[in-house]
Formats: sequence, structure tokens, C-alpha cells
Amino acid sequence: MNILIIFASYLLGSLPTGFLIGKYLKNIDLRTIGSGSTGATNVLRNVGKWPALFVFIIDVGKGLIAVKIAQYYTDQGLIEVIAGISAISGHIWPIWLRGKGGKAVATGLGMFLALSWKVGLASLGIFLIVLTKTKFVSLSSISAAILLPIFMFFYLGKFMHSYFYISLIVALLVIWKHRTNITRLLKGEESKINQNQ
Repeated sequence: MNILIIFASYLLGSLPTGFLIGKYLKNIDLRTIGSGSTGATNVLRNVGKWPALFVFIIDVGKGLIAVKIAQYYTDQGLIEVIAGISAISGHIWPIWLRGKGGKAVATGLGMFLALSWKVGLASLGIFLIVLTKTKFVSLSSISAAILLPIFMFFYLGKFMHSYFYISLIVALLVIWKHRTNITRLLKGEESKINQNQ
């Protein structure tokens, strides 16, 4: 059963929501324009606001549902964590798109909302605060990722827990996926949310 949960979580995460929306509404391949990501930000820049909101909600749902399924069928925290990371892996490296997907921010948020809604909402709050102040989606995502393990530590009260370990792994993964954005931020070349790339 555990193997089935993990495999199903990957397939759920790999649902290429942004790619399908781009193809259906604008007949474009998001992997070849803008940031090359199939996530909500690239949808926003190249398709529109409401499609981007739809993609964001679905991508959050992928991480949340994967963990909730694991929680329903098992009481093993490790399986919950692996299910969540499998959904994130599917989102970043979807089998349907030859491994070129999104940057895991929305799906990661869904995962942590399911593991701890307090940590998930705290991270979302940081994202929105930084976005409001700077208009940089990338900086907002990176800031939320950096603080995620800190929030999880305060929630758990200890380091030695699978939830803390996975929060650290996801934070590093999100930062790594934004490495080109970090370079552009340092050079002053990163686009704001109201600008085209």
C-alpha cells in the first residue's frame, strides 16, 4: 500500500496543470517562453490572472491531497513526508513533460498545509508580505523557503523529526530551483510581478 501511495502521489504531482492551461487557452508551450516554468507565475505572465489563480489552486491541491491520502491510509509520518515529496518531485519533473515542470512552491505549500496548517499559513504569510513589499515572486518564494524550516522547528519544538527534515529539504530544493532568479536579483535584472520577462 505504501508503494502505491508514493507512486500515486508522484502521478498526482506530475499533472501538468499550467502546461495544459497554456495549450488550451493560448496554444503556447510554457516550457519555451518566459521563465520556462509551468507554474502559476509563468501562467500569469503569458496567459492571464485568472488562469494563473486556477493553476495555483490546483498545484497547491496536488501537494495537499497527496499528504492527506497518505494520512488516511497510514499513520506513519515518514510515509506522509515521502508522499509529499513525491508530489513535489512530480511537479518539478513530470513524466508527461520529459521532466520539465514548475518550481515546487505551490505544491510545497499544499504539502505543508497538510502536514501543519500553521506552518503552511506562516510560510504563505511571508510570501505575501514580501510580494506586497517588493513585487518579486522569486524573492517572495525564496524568503518563504528560508523561513520554512524555522517555522517547522518552532511548531515541533525539536530538530529530530521527519517533518523538520523534509522542511529543510524542500527549502533547499525551492532555493535551488530559483538559482537563476537569484542571479538576476543580484544583477538587478529580475522582473517584478507586473512586468514581462
